[in-house]
Amino acid sequence: MHKTFLIFRHEFIHTIKRVGYIIMTLIMPVLALLIIGAFELVKTFTEPSIEEISTIGFVDEADSFSEYTDQGPVKLIQFDSIEDATQALIGDRISEYIVIPADYISSGAIQRYTLSNEIIPPQVTMHWIKSFLNWNLLGDEVPPEIITSVVSPLSMEITRLEESGDFAQDQGFIGNIIIPGIYSLLLSMALIFGSTSLISGLGEEKESRLLEVLCSSVSVSQLLIGKVLALGSAGLLQVLVWLISAPPLLSLASTSLGGFLSDIQVPANFLALGVLYFILGYLLFAIFSVTLGGISPSTTEAQNLGMFYIMSQFIPLWFVGALINFPNNPVWVVLSIFPLTAPIQIMLRLGISEIPAWQIIASISVLALSILAGAFLSFKTFRLFMLMYGKRPRIADVIRGLRTA
Repeated sequence: MHKTFLIFRHEFIHTIKRVGYIIMTLIMPVLALLIIGAFELVKTFTEPSIEEISTIGFVDEADSFSEYTDQGPVKLIQFDSIEDATQALIGDRISEYIVIPADYISSGAIQRYTLSNEIIPPQVTMHWIKSFLNWNLLGDEVPPEIITSVVSPLSMEITRLEESGDFAQDQGFIGNIIIPGIYSLLLSMALIFGSTSLISGLGEEKESRLLEVLCSSVSVSQLLIGKVLALGSAGLLQVLVWLISAPPLLSLASTSLGGFLSDIQVPANFLALGVLYFILGYLLFAIFSVTLGGISPSTTEAQNLGMFYIMSQFIPLWFVGALINFPNNPVWVVLSIFPLTAPIQIMLRLGISEIPAWQIIASISVLALSILAGAFLSFKTFRLFMLMYGKRPRIADVIRGLRTA
């Protein structure tokens, strides 16, 4: 136990001193603070005055659009001809102008003229021009409150109910996936960092024959357990920094940026499951890394082989759009239970929909069983092939060695 602790302490201190580790640990809180600060700075210099009003000219060839020229922050000015409107635009008396043709009611098309090089007109401008046209078309026939309802964008709020009919405590919201989504990306990067560090360390020690010296003083189990726990503890420290900094950063962002950020809800079980799935995910990936470190003749080959299982954790992130649109698809249930994708998939689903308890229990159970079975085979494989140099054993050689060991 004392030798295991010595290996653990040496590997842990060596890991947390790495520049790459420090950058990975601080990247989320520092980047979030920079974004919030940049937004505040830009808003200070670019926020328009409340009194600022855009002026848009219009030429009414249909002879039906002369009223309701004050539309929110937009004031529309009528011109008798296109030539007059063009001169006003060139003279900077208006920002743009539109021509309403005589057949507008049947065609629904207008022409917009501007000095700006635009492919698509600004949505705000489109909204107020459309409002101006609708008010003139409906003003004499329809009550004002009906017109307001017609021209205003549709606002729809979704409320989730429990099966009993009561309001659910956790309400679905598209912004709720922001924190789980960012955490899932960082979690995958942390797992990559831990796995590649373990592969590199074992590979370098094997290539330099240092592994032979170490194994003459400590057992294989003591060596591997010390390394795995050290890198896992360093990774867990990263995860705790991210999870603890998320709520205050979200609060600061909602105060500064406002809008939908103020409605984001962090799942109640997010902190506990975030830590648990990192531990399980890391242990599983560490087992694969130990196996590759033992059977691969070089660090480069071990890292190349490791990409097959390392990249698998990104599968849920590749299909996050489909996950948002179809949150209850059976495919997501399978990915939530499959060991290699479970940590990331569960974290993403926490921000999108409620996960049944049986799926979380099944996911954790499968991960735990995979770790126990994998640890037994991995340590055995490492012990058999750690001193093999020159070439990597074939799969048949590994199976044969496990049978006869």
